[in-house]
Amino acid sequence: MRVHIVALLLLVSAACAPPAPLPPPAPPAGPAEGEINAASLVAHLELLSSDLFEGRAPATRGGQLTAAYLASELAGLGLQPAGDDRTFFQQVPIVESTVARTFTLSVPGATYRYLQDVVAFTDLEKPIIQAQGEVVFVGYGINAPELKWNDYAGVDVKGKWVLIMVNDPPAPADEPTLFGGPALTYYGRWTYKYEEAARQGAAGALLIHTDESATYPWQVVQSSWSGTQYMLPPEPGAPALGVKAWMTEAAARDLAKRGGKDLDALRKTASARGFRAVPLGIRAAATLQQRTARRTAANVVAKLPGTNEQQGVVLTAHWDHFGVRDLLPGEPKDADRIFNGAYDNASGCAGMLEIAKAMVRAPEKPGRSIYFVFTTGEEAGLLGSEHFVAHPPLPMRQFAANLNMDEINYLGPTKDMVQLGSDRSTLGPMLETLLKERGRTLGTDTHPERGYFFRSDHFPFAKAGVPALSLSEPKDFTGPNAAGLLAKQEAYNDKDYHQPSDEYDPSWDFSGGVDDLKLIAQLAWRIAAASEMPKYNEGDQFANARK
Repeated sequence: MRVHIVALLLLVSAACAPPAPLPPPAPPAGPAEGEINAASLVAHLELLSSDLFEGRAPATRGGQLTAAYLASELAGLGLQPAGDDRTFFQQVPIVESTVARTFTLSVPGATYRYLQDVVAFTDLEKPIIQAQGEVVFVGYGINAPELKWNDYAGVDVKGKWVLIMVNDPPAPADEPTLFGGPALTYYGRWTYKYEEAARQGAAGALLIHTDESATYPWQVVQSSWSGTQYMLPPEPGAPALGVKAWMTEAAARDLAKRGGKDLDALRKTASARGFRAVPLGIRAAATLQQRTARRTAANVVAKLPGTNEQQGVVLTAHWDHFGVRDLLPGEPKDADRIFNGAYDNASGCAGMLEIAKAMVRAPEKPGRSIYFVFTTGEEAGLLGSEHFVAHPPLPMRQFAANLNMDEINYLGPTKDMVQLGSDRSTLGPMLETLLKERGRTLGTDTHPERGYFFRSDHFPFAKAGVPALSLSEPKDFTGPNAAGLLAKQEAYNDKDYHQPSDEYDPSWDFSGGVDDLKLIAQLAWRIAAASEMPKYNEGDQFANARK
């Protein structure tokens, strides 16, 4: 009897108790991650970085072959064309220019030679540009009213040369976060230096190169800013520089000395508040001769329609590289001159094709539409992404996020993933949650002093207010040779970055890169399904763009 009474009481209690909560709804079926694999990734990468594609320079045969290959692969996957006139191609107008190697920069008593001492290019399309005038040392060349810092205060540099240090001023002890502290801000980027010098009316700008401040050796300057250069057509009336130049430290030191100044002393004064520009009391002259032509090069754009086609998530990877360079003085005729760009960025293009394949084969549509944009002209200054942001298939405010892939890990598995910009927006917590689900961690920028956030195709999206992430270098490798792998990754910047030696190696291990791609595919899918649009954190420099 007692047993029956207890059972009856349990039944009554269960009847009176609130019902058990329902299990959470299953997440929407995501991309078919099993479709992302190293074998097909390598097949794309090996072909795109082969000599057949001639270094993938914009507006060349190799560039056209690259764009055609990408479009063919996207069409084969069944993606919709989202470029101009219902094609996969969004044509980007560019100005192509080649500076004659006869360029020299002369001051009384000295001549600085092209490639050896100085590398020069221009904002102008004229065949001959002459610049001459007084040389003024303007420190870091920064005008930042919000930080109460103006290196041009009290000086008129119109029609003159400005000698500029790259990077940001160091943060003093009493202002540890000035100019981002150890992290490079946009004020430290070479692009900003030229932009501000043009706004100030200078005739020419000379950036002082050091391996430490530029974060790459002089050979990168030689390879990146000689030969054919590209820019977007200048807007009428926009500020422009006649001569944009890089100068070796030895040449800059000599230049300052001929003006009766010590470069180290000038640098010291420029690092503190209150600095005032210093005229060097010496004039410089240069004649730049160039061939120019108006060309077009294509962004390759495809779309996976979502249930909400009025909004989108955009994935980017740049397809371009530096093409085929001229022989350097003294080089043998059989020297390798093709910039194959295997890591930078055939790997990113191959990775995005893998993600596209996985998404197409998902069992259902994404929430928001997903756009795949293979950009041109990234190496020349983010030209393709700037053009896409200025001429988007949807209003930019309708893009929930941009996920950028510039180089895929080829050194093996890692515990961490580093995504530039993860600390700036609500994308960061989404990413961290996904990493935890997979037993991984969110790492931090390995080299904040290099300013990578401002150096790839996500940056134009950020400026437009679109929350953006860009895959970067991990540092927590697994396995017994973790330290060796990290050292190998570090060596790339000094040895292979923007060099013909960036070639595919069959020993590369993409197991870690495949893990990253699967995670990026899932993150994009979740962003597409999220009920709210991601946004920048309050106080971030890009937070007000959409407001």
